[in-house]
Amino acid sequence: GAGILLYNKEKKTVILTKQFRMPTFLNDNENGFLVEIAAGMLDKDNPEACVIRETEEETGYRLKEVKKVYEAYSSPGVMTEKMHFFVGEYTDDMKVNEGGGLDSEHEDIEVLEIPFKEAVSMLNNGEIVDTRTIVLLQYTIIHKLLD
Repeated sequence: GAGILLYNKEKKTVILTKQFRMPTFLNDNENGFLVEIAAGMLDKDNPEACVIRETEEETGYRLKEVKKVYEAYSSPGVMTEKMHFFVGEYTDDMKVNEGGGLDSEHEDIEVLEIPFKEAVSMLNNGEIVDTRTIVLLQYTIIHKLLD
């Protein structure tokens, strides 16, 4: 898979998504919704092409470039998935559609533009429980992308 944290230096915001995740609903997530980064499974393309495609499908932002920051196994004891982590800067003029995912993939994704400080608060108070999102928010903090 490949996932990305979109950030805007001028507005000090990040783009996250919110969607229903059945496995979490079945495993103690009361409403089944998760706040997370835009992400998708690699098809026949490379991780960079995948994350650029998924960003537009899920968030409506068309990126020209992204920065790969990590590559890691998601849960090596039980899965073969390797996740490719990216960050990418966005601006309002990159918005080409409303996002929300593809009907053909039965996606119903809410796009969230959140002040970075609020996203960090959500991380610290346990509202964000998706590991991929946690990793990229922490990367953003450590590397001071929005200071």
